[in-house]
Amino acid sequence: METQSITIRRPDDWHLHLRDGEMLKAVAPYTARQFARAIVMPNLTPPVTTVEAAAAYRDRIVAAAGPGFTPLMTCYLTDDASPDELERGHAEGVWVAAKLYPAHATTNSAAGVTDVRNIAAALERMQRIGMPLLIHGEVTDHEAVFIERILQHLVRDFPTLKIVFEHITTRDAAQFVADAPGTVAATITPQHLIINRNAIFAGGIRPHAYCLPVAKREQHRLAVRRAAVSGSPKFFLGTDSAPHLREAKESSCGCAGIFNAPYALESYATVFDEEGALDRLEAFASENGARFYGLPLNEGRVTLERADVLVPENVPAAGSSLVPFHAG
Repeated sequence: METQSITIRRPDDWHLHLRDGEMLKAVAPYTARQFARAIVMPNLTPPVTTVEAAAAYRDRIVAAAGPGFTPLMTCYLTDDASPDELERGHAEGVWVAAKLYPAHATTNSAAGVTDVRNIAAALERMQRIGMPLLIHGEVTDHEAVFIERILQHLVRDFPTLKIVFEHITTRDAAQFVADAPGTVAATITPQHLIINRNAIFAGGIRPHAYCLPVAKREQHRLAVRRAAVSGSPKFFLGTDSAPHLREAKESSCGCAGIFNAPYALESYATVFDEEGALDRLEAFASENGARFYGLPLNEGRVTLERADVLVPENVPAAGSSLVPFHAG
């Protein structure tokens, strides 16, 4: 007998892009419908590098998302990141974590870190005050290379620094996190559980299946699925939902990012159901992340019911439209 409904503690999204302005107003309610909290990425233009900018952005998110949703803000690390500014923002409760983008690795990351040695003082301070480091773990296109060149050294040199390896996509990354000390965890997106790299080329170029890091070969997708449903507390939900207007995706240089927020929780539940692991969904979605960050678990509950839902071909946003994950 198939489970017809499941009730879990209200989940959180530990990796989210909300953009700003009209786009923010369009997309924030989709996340707030499902999640109590979300770690919000700081790669706006210009990036969020000061406490004041983060606090102001947080206010705009709260206004757009409505009551009952808490945005958790992050600092965008640059080569000249100030340890004092990081500590002040963390102490004032504005910044929950800081985000490391290798320069030019993804959308709006030109101001990112060119060499991790440049931010050693900032990382030392973060380690001391208990502020997690969130890493976009690819050097342009290789997770395995990033692990070898950068991540292994960070884990060794900063042994008590909490590190989240964001949106893992490979068997290498899943294995690295599983074997690493308890200070290392990872987020997993719904798209990297559901599509492999063939999705981008199914009957033509499919720009709405293009994200960074790109979906990998099938063996990697299966390894990431195994990690997600394993029950390990090191893996938790992070959608990396990243909205771009339809015309920005369907262009000669289409933007990277999949807008999965409208049906994020349903996407994950489907995967766990297919893997016979629905009993592990709550830990992945609602407990592991909060515990890793040292935050209280949510009190509320959400119920998912088994039903067919037709995902719209697009949803209106900022005078244009967005194509959601699973459109059609």
